Amino acid sequence: MFPPLTPELNVRDIGKSLDFYIGQLGFTICYERPEEGFATIELDGAFLMLEQIDELEPNDDPWITAKLEYPFGRGINFQIIVIDLDGIYNRLLKNGYPIKLPLEQKSYRAGSKFINVRQFMVMDPDGYLLRLSTQTGVC
Repeated sequence: MFPPLTPELNVRDIGKSLDFYIGQLGFTICYERPEEGFATIELDGAFLMLEQIDELEPNDDPWITAKLEYPFGRGINFQIIVIDLDGIYNRLLKNGYPIKLPLEQKSYRAGSKFINVRQFMVMDPDGYLLRLSTQTGVC
C-alpha cells in the first residue's frame, strides 16, 4: 500500500530517470505503464511516481500549471530516509555522479530535542533535489 503522500514528478525521459533512481539510488519498480511513460518506484518505504512529459507548456493539460524549465525541482527538496546511506553514497561516487552536498553529520532541533542525522544531497536528471539521510540519534 502507498503512503498518504506520494509525489509524482514530471520527467523528460523516463528511461534516464529510471536508470538514475534504480541504478544509482537502488529504488525498485512497484509497477509501470511503459506505453504511458509512467512508473511508481519505492526505496525503503519511500514512494515516488515518475511521469514522462513531452509538452513543457501548460496548453490544455491540467497537470502542467506553468511552463516547465530545467531544473524542474526549483523550490523543493525531497528528504528520503534510507537504510544503506553509505552504500548509495559510495555507488554515486564510484559512478562519478555529481554530489550537491557531500555526506555530513547534522543536528536539527525538533521541539526540545535534537535529531542527529547523516545526510547528503544529489540532483536527479530533471533537477529535483534529493536529500538522502539516516537518523543517528535523538538527544
